[in-house]
Amino acid sequence: MIYLDNSATTALSDIARARLSEGYEKFANPSSLHLAGLEAEKLIAKAREEILLSLGVRSSSHRVIFTSTGTEADNLAIFGTIYAKKARKKQRIITTDSEHPAILAPLSTLDDSLFEVVKLSTKGGVIDRDEFLSALNEDTLLISIMTVNNETGARYDIEGLFTLAKRRFPDVITHTDAIQAFTKLPFSIPQSKADLVSISGHKIHAPKGVGALIVSEHLIKSKRIVPVTYGGGQQGGFRSGTENVAGIYAFGGAAAAESARSDEFRQRALHLRALLEKALPDYVRINTPSGNYAPHIISLTLPGIRSETMLHFLSSKSIYISSGSACASSVGHSSVLSAFGLSAKEVDSTVRISLSLDTTEDGIIKAAEAITLGCETLVGSQKRSR
Repeated sequence: MIYLDNSATTALSDIARARLSEGYEKFANPSSLHLAGLEAEKLIAKAREEILLSLGVRSSSHRVIFTSTGTEADNLAIFGTIYAKKARKKQRIITTDSEHPAILAPLSTLDDSLFEVVKLSTKGGVIDRDEFLSALNEDTLLISIMTVNNETGARYDIEGLFTLAKRRFPDVITHTDAIQAFTKLPFSIPQSKADLVSISGHKIHAPKGVGALIVSEHLIKSKRIVPVTYGGGQQGGFRSGTENVAGIYAFGGAAAAESARSDEFRQRALHLRALLEKALPDYVRINTPSGNYAPHIISLTLPGIRSETMLHFLSSKSIYISSGSACASSVGHSSVLSAFGLSAKEVDSTVRISLSLDTTEDGIIKAAEAITLGCETLVGSQKRSR
């Protein structure tokens, strides 16, 4: 098997598997006051410390709220902040036209009479600063911009944008979905200027079913974020429900291990990307963002071949890529690729390759050869130009 769909999910790492096993042994409820419960709580505390360390923050300045997924973390960031404030006038929320559905879908449910959602253009994978500044005003409650786009690999300048926003309006709340950047690129919360950061376990070789929202303590103390799940009051009341001890403990172990290899990952991804670009024929277009980008996500537009057709062709050879975001595939046409600047026909012929440290040079070469064969088999072998 040649697995090149790591932005959809990753294989479980050895440390995560070992942590899961240890976590399942500590089966007691971490809210229980007896010794067994306290032992389970210690595992959560260790994971919390490891995650904060991997994000460059101290435990006194930020809080980790564990969730079931990155999607839940994004929803908590949005609804937790907008429910916290009783608006006397219409509030503005700034985002982009290429955010994950976990952002755009919740925003689409908001009452238009109470909230105005402004979506910034991301054509070519770049956010225009002038457009951003034009959108920013005194009624802006929340800015939510992802760090790395999960379909194009575009890396948005959240540090620059959030810094500009904070200078003009210090009370504006900033959120980033850092799921595709976490442990893969240099990323620290203090440098990002984000008040809220979403991450997910199964993107970094931890198990599915665990994510987190990292929240600045000043938001909590000023009561500018509230819970959206109520019940037993776990995690300081911000996310009620008995914690997934084993999953959280595995998440912490994976975060520590993967962040320690972040530089290695980035250099490896750059090397493999260059190898793929050299091995592919010229008629396969690589959609490289105009600005900064994450090297582990590679968007390819094929010459007149539907992405689904190519996926089936490659799957028959045990080579696994995707037609974009797994979440986008579940809801239909990719609005992200359209926002990037692709036509509807091009969107329908675009696939995504995403890398991990498990990806080998041999796997990349074989994938390139198979894609080339697929192009020749499915639409003919005539020479094409970009």
